[in-house]
Amino acid sequence: MTRIVLVGAGSVEFTRNLLADFLSYPELRNAEIVLHDIDPERLATAEKMARWTASALDANPQIEAFLDRRPALRDADFVVNTIQVGGAPATRLDFEIPARYGLRYTINDTINVGGVLRGLRTIPVVLDIVRDIEDVCPDATFLNYTNPMSMLVWAVARRSEIATVGLCHSVYWTVRALAEYLDEPWQEVEAASAGVNHLAFVLRIAHRGRDLYPRIREAVDRGRIPDDDLVRAELYGRLGYWPTESSEHHAEYNSWFIGKSDSRGDAVERYHIPIGEYLRRVDANLAEYEATKRGLAAGEAFEIEQSGEYAAVIVHSMTTGVPSRIVANVMNAGLIANLAGDACVEVPALVDGLGVHPTSMGRLPTQLAAYIQPAISTQALTVQAVLERDRAAIYHAVMQDPLVQARLTLDEAWHMTDELIEAEQQWLPAWLTETSSSQAVAVGRPD
Repeated sequence: MTRIVLVGAGSVEFTRNLLADFLSYPELRNAEIVLHDIDPERLATAEKMARWTASALDANPQIEAFLDRRPALRDADFVVNTIQVGGAPATRLDFEIPARYGLRYTINDTINVGGVLRGLRTIPVVLDIVRDIEDVCPDATFLNYTNPMSMLVWAVARRSEIATVGLCHSVYWTVRALAEYLDEPWQEVEAASAGVNHLAFVLRIAHRGRDLYPRIREAVDRGRIPDDDLVRAELYGRLGYWPTESSEHHAEYNSWFIGKSDSRGDAVERYHIPIGEYLRRVDANLAEYEATKRGLAAGEAFEIEQSGEYAAVIVHSMTTGVPSRIVANVMNAGLIANLAGDACVEVPALVDGLGVHPTSMGRLPTQLAAYIQPAISTQALTVQAVLERDRAAIYHAVMQDPLVQARLTLDEAWHMTDELIEAEQQWLPAWLTETSSSQAVAVGRPD
């Protein structure tokens, strides 16, 4: 019987949707579903939701819940990671402290200051999880949903031989959105993309063999792109390929949109960029959790939606041998020839009974590789900071943030980083409290 462990199961809504995906497959309706979270209340709520979901789908999985991770991992075939270290309090600090320096963000979880801090908070915890997998279920496949995706997969690859795949739904939703812009049935649209997580591009897109890019160009030129996707439309017009991550993400991955004004006015207003969007999502998620908890206590029914998450696709294909195609975040090793060989890249992959097989994508168009490369540098520096206990690398990673480069002096960038480390100490590795910013400056800035 397939044993699937959800680490961070207290993300109740995501857990519900993921379970709906798993249990939609007849071969997985009797699987062992193991829930683990360090928050007792959230774990209890997740267990209630899991049992309700199984009943609503007329499935009969064996459901267990554990506060202790190691017994939860016992005999696991698949471990799905959805943790968020520091939760809402740490996320608010990621926004509030940079805001005092005049920095504005939308999501701030990938390559900006918030992405660096998330990496510092999360890499050590994920490596602890992986060490437990090595001890308790070394043949398990580790499926990571947690951000910053590329940093986590990269760090795990540096420290472990455990089979690891990073999963993100951005390509799925991008292809679906483009199909809808063109009034095409999204289920019939085929696409190939490549890059790094949250900074990949659609290289080919077609419907029944017919290239859709000419029609995408026409839609952009005629102003048929929705207001909430204008940043991607602008980048497509300049780079020639459609980004696979949302406009609110891409607005902060460069210095061209947030805080820029010209004869046409403020770019934030013109491109409808939702500053602070992730904080609103945090508040909405907290409210939704409370509503879910009340609803379960009152015996209410919930809407069940299959989310098309790749974790369920992978588990189904690997357990049945039925092949499928996904998009995977894996180590490069030549998959994209003109990106760093030791980077974590996002490429199409085939899944079958033998595992996940990434597709070699050759060389990216040069302009795309150039746009992506600074993100890889940020990821590399953050991984280096954690694995080598290198405080100077934290400042070097923050320096790569394009909005920091656009608005702050180097002294301001250093002071802001010090403030963030001080404010988030409780979630950061202990060695950071043993090194000082003056040591980092001495190492990071030659006399």
